[in-house]
Amino acid sequence: MTLRRHRAARCIFTFPATMAAIQIDQVKKRFGTLQALGGVSLEIAEGEFFGLLGPNGAGKTTLISIIAGLSRADEGHVSIHGHDVVSDYRRARQCIGVVPQELVFDPFFTVRETLRMQSGYFGIRDNDAWIDEVMHNLDLTSKADSNMRSLSGGMKRRVLVAQALVHKPPVIMLDEPTAGVDVELRQTLWNFIGRLNREGHTVVLTTHYLEEAQALCNRIAMLKAGKVVALDSTAALIRRISGSQLVVRLAEGSLPPSLAHLVSHPENASSQGQYTLRVNHHEEVEPMLAALRTSGAKLEDLQLHQADLEDVFIQIMGKSS
Repeated sequence: MTLRRHRAARCIFTFPATMAAIQIDQVKKRFGTLQALGGVSLEIAEGEFFGLLGPNGAGKTTLISIIAGLSRADEGHVSIHGHDVVSDYRRARQCIGVVPQELVFDPFFTVRETLRMQSGYFGIRDNDAWIDEVMHNLDLTSKADSNMRSLSGGMKRRVLVAQALVHKPPVIMLDEPTAGVDVELRQTLWNFIGRLNREGHTVVLTTHYLEEAQALCNRIAMLKAGKVVALDSTAALIRRISGSQLVVRLAEGSLPPSLAHLVSHPENASSQGQYTLRVNHHEEVEPMLAALRTSGAKLEDLQLHQADLEDVFIQIMGKSS
């Protein structure tokens, strides 16, 4: 068995090369009558950029809170690099950095003081070199000596990200990190997080911006009502679940009956002779065009739209439980 030594601040441990960064086994959590998580099991590999998607109330933040040790599961187990988040909480917490949704900060300190204190929580001294690098990469250097309460919402969000990274955690969890922020911050954040991921850090992202998840995540799990309803690589989800769409506008004639069952949302079919047809594989396009020619229909316009993650998300979330 090949062993490697991983170092991140005081998170020093030896583990097998095949060990998961995060292991989640049959986690359940109930709040009164609400079943927030109904037996979630996931394995996130070291170095993955993993997406955790779902509508509001799906259980994403509850699951992140349990992984981070901020909440305790009613049943099941979670470990980070082999450290149980309950029985080995200290080591598990040293191995993870969490960027929460809420803007939580101490208004009495500057940005640099805030990051130094955060380092102190992990027993790290003389961390200014890394703090300077984090601030530089998040465009916070000019605000280093500014009081936290004087910062804009976007700058406070950057500080939250910096706080999660001061102890160089091997696992980074981002809970809606770009909610309500400008394009500049998104680009700055993703450039830095992308670099850390390429250097071997595991990244777990929850977001409502599905185009971000599609561009960044190698693999995605979708939660609905506290359960995993889809889990696959991003490319496989798009390819297998949703397919593509062929949009045709007819100058003459009508859609032949043989293609009627492929029309997406027939109740919204255009009176202008435009139809959107579902395509699972590109080789299906030529038979569709042949059917149109045989029926005597003449094309005015033709577009093939590749399905995206939003199509997949809507399709999966629209299915009955």
